[in-house]
Amino acid sequence: MITLVRRAAAVCALGAALTACATTRPAQQPPRPAPSASPAAPSSAPTLAPGPSGLTPVFHNGPRTRGRTVALTFDADMTADQGPRAAAGERFDHPRLIATLRALDVPATVFMTGRWAEEYPDQARSLGRDPLFEVANHSYSHYAFTGDCYGLPTVSADRMRADVERAYAAFRKVGVPDPMPYFRFPGGCYDRQALKALAPAGVTAVQWDVVGGDAFATDAAAVAREVLDGVRPGSVVVLHCTRSAAPATERAVRTIVPELRRQGYRFVKVSELIAATGGRA
Repeated sequence: MITLVRRAAAVCALGAALTACATTRPAQQPPRPAPSASPAAPSSAPTLAPGPSGLTPVFHNGPRTRGRTVALTFDADMTADQGPRAAAGERFDHPRLIATLRALDVPATVFMTGRWAEEYPDQARSLGRDPLFEVANHSYSHYAFTGDCYGLPTVSADRMRADVERAYAAFRKVGVPDPMPYFRFPGGCYDRQALKALAPAGVTAVQWDVVGGDAFATDAAAVAREVLDGVRPGSVVVLHCTRSAAPATERAVRTIVPELRRQGYRFVKVSELIAATGGRA
C-alpha cells in the first residue's frame, strides 16, 4: 500500500488555506457535480504511465542526471467554504508574486483549486493564457483525500473524482484554455484508495522533493535557505501563492531565482520534468 505522505516540515506549508495548521474541523462534503462522460484532464501533455494495478501514477521529481533543471510550483489554495473570509477582505491570491515571476522570466506550475479560480477568475485566466505558466489541478474544494490530514475536512472516496473534475470545469468556465493533467493532493495526503478513485480521471499526481516552508512564514531569508539547501537536479519545489497565508514567498523568490541561476540551474515547468522521464515514474 502506498504510504500516506506526511512530512512534518510540510504541516503548515500544505495547510496554508486553513486558519491554523492544527485546527480540527468537522468533515464536510463539497457539492457533487454531474458525472462526466470522459476524463476531465487533457491528454496531450506528458504524463506518467499508470501505476501498479492501474492506479494513478505519482511523480516526485525529474531525472537527476539530465542537467540542472528545477521546477518551482505554487499552490493557489482556497477551500470550498472560505468565501465569507474572502468577502471580508482576506486575500488568497498573490499578484505581486506572479508579477515577480514574470519580471524574472521564471516558468512555473500553479496548482490551483477550483474555488480559487472562481474567486479570482481574471487572474486564473491570465495565468492559464500565459505561456510562462501552466495551470494544474489542486482539487475544487481543498478538502483532504484521506482521513487525518492536518485537520482538513475530507472528501469521501465516491466523490474524489468528481471533486477533481469540478475543478477542471471551473478552470474552463473562467477561461483557462488548457489545464494540465496534473493533480496535487490537498495536504499532500493520499493512499491507495485515493489513487484508485482518481485513475479514471487520467491525471498524474504531482508531489515534490523540496518543501519551501513558506506558509505563515515572515522570514523570507529562511524560506530561501530551505529551498536552496534542498534543491537537486530535477527537483520539484512546493511553495504557495496566497498573499495572506504566505506573505514572505515573493521576497524569497527574489533570492532563490538568481542564486539557483548562478549555480547553473534552469527553471522549467513540471511538464518538462515529466517529459524527461519518458513516462516512467
